[in-house]
Amino acid sequence: MQLSSRLDRFNEPETLKMAKLGRELRAKGCDVIDLSLGEPDFDTPEHIKEAAKKAVDDNWSHYPPVAGYPDLREAICKKFKRDNDLDYKAENIVVSTGAKQSLANAVLAIVDRGDEVVIPTPFWVTYSEIVKLGEGTVKLVHTSVEQRYKISPRQLEESITPKTKLFIFSSPCNPSGAVYTKNELHALADVFIRHPQVFIISDEIYEYINFGKGHESIAQFLELRDRVIIINGLSKGFAMTGYRLGYIAAHADVAKACEKLQGQFTSGANAVTQRAAIAALTGDLRPTHAMTEEFTRRRARILELLKEIPGMQCDVPDGAFYVFPVVSQYFGRKNGDEVIKDADDLCMYLLNCAHVSVVTGRAFGDPACVRISFANNMQNIEKGMERIKQALGKLV
Repeated sequence: MQLSSRLDRFNEPETLKMAKLGRELRAKGCDVIDLSLGEPDFDTPEHIKEAAKKAVDDNWSHYPPVAGYPDLREAICKKFKRDNDLDYKAENIVVSTGAKQSLANAVLAIVDRGDEVVIPTPFWVTYSEIVKLGEGTVKLVHTSVEQRYKISPRQLEESITPKTKLFIFSSPCNPSGAVYTKNELHALADVFIRHPQVFIISDEIYEYINFGKGHESIAQFLELRDRVIIINGLSKGFAMTGYRLGYIAAHADVAKACEKLQGQFTSGANAVTQRAAIAALTGDLRPTHAMTEEFTRRRARILELLKEIPGMQCDVPDGAFYVFPVVSQYFGRKNGDEVIKDADDLCMYLLNCAHVSVVTGRAFGDPACVRISFANNMQNIEKGMERIKQALGKLV
């Protein structure tokens, strides 16, 4: 059966692959603890669920506008003003079926064949694969735990060529938890100002999950505003992963391009979800803040547990709900006939022997690490980390 060569350009997300393998083991009766997926274990706040129920009863069941209902787009603009002091109009907003579609729209609207796209490592697994799907050229810039996984202005300057069309990053970062300060973003902005051909995609989906420094957006620098595309959504901050709603804020020309693309792929996002989104973005944020407080406690606990495992080097994440430890000290070790050659082997070893699913750092551009999520509950985090400790202790 001859399928499209397009399928050979990109890979299945490792995050979804590990979750699928975990489900398969669980179906066989194994007690698998999932520390792989970035999905909050909280339920959607009640006032948002009530808005969704009301939308069903009020018959919001017809085709919505491709870019989103006007009052939702206005609500998103108010959110940007309230939380980020950014001024946008409805014409700058496009609502999509999840932030992943928002990202795909933006990349496909900007990148042509052969255009270079600079992505600092580590990065969310989909960035590079969407660029490949769009026939762009991925140019990775490697950061390290010593620099807290943040690209320096010098690295950025050296990575940009006449072919560079786009830069993609996230803050807070998935998988490292790195959060850029205002001064750090300002230094990067100074570089971008010297290269007016480069667009910037700023993935801010973890905006609310911030452990003290506060969220800063690179869109605050007016000289860059027309070239910045902010990606955001409801999944992380409002525990609405299954509702599937993301959005962009961008120059009107970019927004129109994304709307045009989306019109051929999915049309408008789910009508009921859009009505619930208005309640989420304009309503009580106390449930969101309560979730962040719980993630703060889980972060402290998982860092304590990591310190009990020899050979783990880990930065303290300032945002999101992951730790990203360096595990290369375990490469070359073995348990019986099973040899751990790399992070991929280590993840499969932990899944099959400890029944804990984590994700290889290779998928995020750093093959020396693994990503461990603390979006699960405290009991499972403690149980899972103890299993990891025991399994790694058997490697010699």
